[in-house]
Amino acid sequence: MAEQEEDFSSLPLPDRFQHKVWKVRKAGYEDAAKQFEVTPDEYDPAFRPFLQDPGLWKGAVTDSNVAAQQEGIAALCAFLKFGGKEGCTRTRSHTITPLAEKGLASTRAATKASALEAILLYVELDVAAPVIEELLPALSNKQPKVIAATLAALTAIFHNYGCKTVDPKPVLKTLPKAFGHADKNVRAEATNLAVEFYRWLREAMKPMFWGELKPTQQTDMDAQFEKIKAEPAPKQDRFLRSQQAAMARAPPPGAGGAAEEEDDLEEEPVEIDPLEFAEPQDVLSKVAPDFHDLLASSKWKERKEALEALFVVLNVPKIKDGDFGEITRGLGKSMKDANVAVVTQAAQCIEVLAKGLRRPFGKYRSIVSGPIMERLKEKKATVSDALGAALDAVFLATSLTDMLEEMLEFLKHKNPQVKEGTMKFLIRCLKTTREAPAKPEVASIAESAKKLLAESSEGLRSGGAEVLGTLMKIMGERAMGPHLEGLDEIRKTKIKEYFEHAEVKAKDKPKPPPAPVQRAAPAAAAPKKVVAKKPATKKAAPAPSPYAQEALAPQPTARSAPASKLGGPKAGGLKAPLKRTLPGPGGAAPTASPARRPVSQAPPPMEEEPPAPPRLGLAGRGLAGRSLAKAAPVMAPAQSISPSPDSGLTAAERAELEELRLDKDRLLRQADDMRQERSRLNSEVQELKNQNAQLIEDHTRDVLSIKAKETQLVRARSDCEAAEAMCGQLRREMERLKRALTSAERINGPSAGLSSPSRESANEEGGIYRDTGMYGGGQDSRPGFNNRARMSYTSTLSEEKENSGDPLARDYSRSKLSPELRNGRNSAASGSGRASPAPYPSSRNSRDTGADHGRVDSGQGVESWKRAAEVTSALKAKIEQMKARQGISRP
Repeated sequence: MAEQEEDFSSLPLPDRFQHKVWKVRKAGYEDAAKQFEVTPDEYDPAFRPFLQDPGLWKGAVTDSNVAAQQEGIAALCAFLKFGGKEGCTRTRSHTITPLAEKGLASTRAATKASALEAILLYVELDVAAPVIEELLPALSNKQPKVIAATLAALTAIFHNYGCKTVDPKPVLKTLPKAFGHADKNVRAEATNLAVEFYRWLREAMKPMFWGELKPTQQTDMDAQFEKIKAEPAPKQDRFLRSQQAAMARAPPPGAGGAAEEEDDLEEEPVEIDPLEFAEPQDVLSKVAPDFHDLLASSKWKERKEALEALFVVLNVPKIKDGDFGEITRGLGKSMKDANVAVVTQAAQCIEVLAKGLRRPFGKYRSIVSGPIMERLKEKKATVSDALGAALDAVFLATSLTDMLEEMLEFLKHKNPQVKEGTMKFLIRCLKTTREAPAKPEVASIAESAKKLLAESSEGLRSGGAEVLGTLMKIMGERAMGPHLEGLDEIRKTKIKEYFEHAEVKAKDKPKPPPAPVQRAAPAAAAPKKVVAKKPATKKAAPAPSPYAQEALAPQPTARSAPASKLGGPKAGGLKAPLKRTLPGPGGAAPTASPARRPVSQAPPPMEEEPPAPPRLGLAGRGLAGRSLAKAAPVMAPAQSISPSPDSGLTAAERAELEELRLDKDRLLRQADDMRQERSRLNSEVQELKNQNAQLIEDHTRDVLSIKAKETQLVRARSDCEAAEAMCGQLRREMERLKRALTSAERINGPSAGLSSPSRESANEEGGIYRDTGMYGGGQDSRPGFNNRARMSYTSTLSEEKENSGDPLARDYSRSKLSPELRNGRNSAASGSGRASPAPYPSSRNSRDTGADHGRVDSGQGVESWKRAAEVTSALKAKIEQMKARQGISRP
């Protein structure tokens, strides 16, 4: 066995691939994979036997032994990965069908994975169309597992490379057959493939096969589609080798810029036009012969019915191009119809016609766009919506540049409805266009939008701000900065809000930076043109000795007009020498006398152009002619041919040119510095404005708080003044009470003698505070002098105490009677009314202290004094409480 193994390993790989022993084949597959992995490039001799005989791979893929088949497909993957495009193109016709039938349908997971990887490599190395073409026949295989595996492979191809790289049309046409298969696994894989198509194509895929599905299948598919509608747009996971090469070449020229641009391209959602998968239909033959007659009828119902019939004919996914001039002219005239139903139907016909034709409809744009915009004056929502949809369809068939001029004209319309409808249409165009407008178009749009900002209608003003914000989203803030100068901050803020929320599909690509680099190339090419013209002028100036004899100024003899332009910025210092030395090309005679050079100054421009064509063909003869005259000048032109940039310029001109280039570079650097400085200053100005606004806001807040504090202070002062007034009133009341107490003391103080106990109850009223029943004695009892002491004190304080609910006031309110000291009699209000005595004559009220004082009881006087002191202390406490409530400190 050992000898057999050595013999097998010594066999060439093609022989081992075809050996009848499966172990030998398996070992051969493994060795081949290892050799392919260590090859330096795709041109290595290890690939040659398999390129010459691609059938070897068919045997490897269809090996009867599953273990050997697994290694054979793995070896094929290594061959494709390292063998390059040639290995792909030579072997795919032999291997793709066996891979689909034997590899993808294998029961081994590793074999299935290797077979799928091999198919993906076939797509990656070249293009996907041949691979798809080889896989589609497998969908008609008798075995359901082969069909299901092939559908799974197609799903993987579209998932990895996307519908933009792989054409989905051939596969979409076969989907209905897969959905109608009896095997549930086939239908499940068809559903997965349809879902993958929906990820890339969305609704654009439905026209191809949706109508051939059963209603239940359509419902199930819609349920599957709803799950992925919220997912972001898919991205291509794997790239073709050609795409990889383009991506590898892209970064070096622009370094980061190209890579960023490539990333942006990758991040853009893939949008597929539904019309790409629809077959164009000939609708002109289906239009009614009497359509134009009905459209010109005087009855609006006939006109409407004609347009409805036309709408049914035109409402197809894709229309075959033809002569639609008469139809569009009729639709344009219908825009002026007096009946709005006819106008609405005509707008719908224009919409479907523009959507069906797309780009070919652009030649009819001028016929319908103007009448549609003119009709935007209609206020009815259904009419305006139909007109707007028609305009949108016309725009999709044309471009922003085609529509812009007409839109800007209608933005100046006198009718506000037309102006507003055109403005909304412009906003929709800016949001849906895929090409950024040119700078002149941006300027015109910005000017029209700024005029809308000054309109009286709020809708037009907001629309103007939205136009500028959307345009800023496309062009960038920096590009729109000059167009917003002169606007106030409120409008700029509004524009900024629309800018932040706008969603656009076009972006002004940052290609201006490369443009200056390319502009430098013509500048470098300019000296080449000078060099081309120089030999002609130098042919007539073969006298170096005069140049050596003259000063440095005569050296710019190479060119007249361009040299003067270069010398222009030098304050004319080089102009005079140039005029003196330029006549050299006039001929051989001028070289002898320098004085005649200014006279022959005119010929050089005339001779500079005619010799240019023959200079290429007669260069050798010219040099030979010069060699006959002088040997030295012959060598000079020969040397001047090799360094072409310097052959036509003298030392002074070269120095001047270098100096001008340095000046140009310096000015460019200064311009860049100034731009940076300007942007920095603008940012500082904006920051200062923000700070100023913040300070103004803080100041306003402080002023409001100060005013609030002042209001509180004024309120507190008024409360304090009211409390002080109350205190003063209370002091005056206290003084009055003190005076009343003093007078009562004078009255009751000298009382002497003891009253009889029987009369105590009757004479209790002699005190200051007495009960209302003080006249409870007999009615015929005659009051004595003590009646003068029967008094009550009523005051505003007592009234206030009663009103405020003072508990002391309740206790003593009954005995507070106003005194009548002048006439010595009691007031009518002093009694309770039960025993009010009649008034006595004044003679009876004369002071008779002897009789009345004897009736005063000394014990009652002391008790009265105690009660008065208690009342006084209670009043003082009440006053202190009131002061404390009012927040008044005691003086």
